[in-house]
Amino acid sequence: MQRHLSELSREESLELLGSVSLGRIVFTLRALPAIRPVNHLLDDDAIIIRSHEGAAIVPAVAGARGAVVAYEADAIDPREHLGWSVIVTGMARLLHDTEEVARYQARLRPWVSTRMDHVIRIHPEIVTGFRLVRPPATG
Repeated sequence: MQRHLSELSREESLELLGSVSLGRIVFTLRALPAIRPVNHLLDDDAIIIRSHEGAAIVPAVAGARGAVVAYEADAIDPREHLGWSVIVTGMARLLHDTEEVARYQARLRPWVSTRMDHVIRIHPEIVTGFRLVRPPATG
């Protein structure tokens, strides 16, 4: 079966991103790309993730300027190969405000039993998304 690739608007892409809780963050680790699966929440347009002490992403985004990262989430049926994918590129920064950190810690529960003391906010600069759909019926 042929599939069509349909581009999504920024708004559609962010809406889909907010509909799932698992994605992958891409960052630079020792001058090479690194990818980690994480759970997230969307707060307005910002992507919020939590991490633990010693995680490779923490020092990468801890500086005052943060770091450029990519974030990808999708929902693609493994059998039909239909669904969507969203990729966000933007600045990631470690949050330091204790009230803000506590608010996100209450809203975003980790999937693993490790203590997750760090909260990272990704501000989307570039948002791209696409949907894999069946071609329109011809008749």
